Amino acid sequence: MARFAFRIEYDGGPFSGWQRQAGGQASVQQTFEEALARLEPGDHRIAAAGRTDAGVHATGQVAHADLAKDWDPFRLAQALNWHLKPAPVAVSACARVADDFHARFSAMERRYLFRLVARRAPAVLERGLVWQVPNRLDLGAMRAGAAHLVGRHDFTTFRAAMCQADSPVKTLDEISIEELPFPGGAEFRFHLRARSFLHNQVRSIVGTLERVGAGAWPPERVGEALAARDRAACGPVCPPHGLYLTRVSYPADPFAG
Repeated sequence: MARFAFRIEYDGGPFSGWQRQAGGQASVQQTFEEALARLEPGDHRIAAAGRTDAGVHATGQVAHADLAKDWDPFRLAQALNWHLKPAPVAVSACARVADDFHARFSAMERRYLFRLVARRAPAVLERGLVWQVPNRLDLGAMRAGAAHLVGRHDFTTFRAAMCQADSPVKTLDEISIEELPFPGGAEFRFHLRARSFLHNQVRSIVGTLERVGAGAWPPERVGEALAARDRAACGPVCPPHGLYLTRVSYPADPFAG
């Protein structure tokens, strides 16, 4: 068997998430595995770096699969993209990797982007791709609130009740926020970087920081919520459609060269 790594992008809107669902709902994993089966008949199972939730998008998801044929990576990517049509899923890079490469367990870092648009008029061309709020947001206040979250902490407050991680302690290496022009308003982009994240951690953080930006929370309340280690202290969890998995890093980039 030959092991291949894939960099995958997808619009999460039509899917119940990355992971294959027992009830038969459409998932990115199932869609990808069915495309593989059209190239090599059989029951394929792929492993991904992150199991994104329903509605969450990706520009840099990484997965791996073992195939019987030692494909040319370029031809494999092109063939998969043909068989993935018309689903909003595409392989943007493919590489032959060592047998001990694992998309999830070999990963050193994951990066997420959250896009938030603040304006009153509906963002029709970005519908399903951003979270929109009608109120103006204070960038400085959100940055001050975010500063409380950088570093190694117990993130119980920002963890979904259904999270299956062994520990709520995680190290958030970076959270940066930029404000960009958007017709009739502004777009705020939240960039988060860590080795791994808890279930709903990013959406819980962004939803809380939006309350800070809107003036409903003072920035220091973010630190108080973190210290409470209580899910009830968290701000609202924002919707999934503004969230993107943008990059997964490994000791050696499988797609370099």
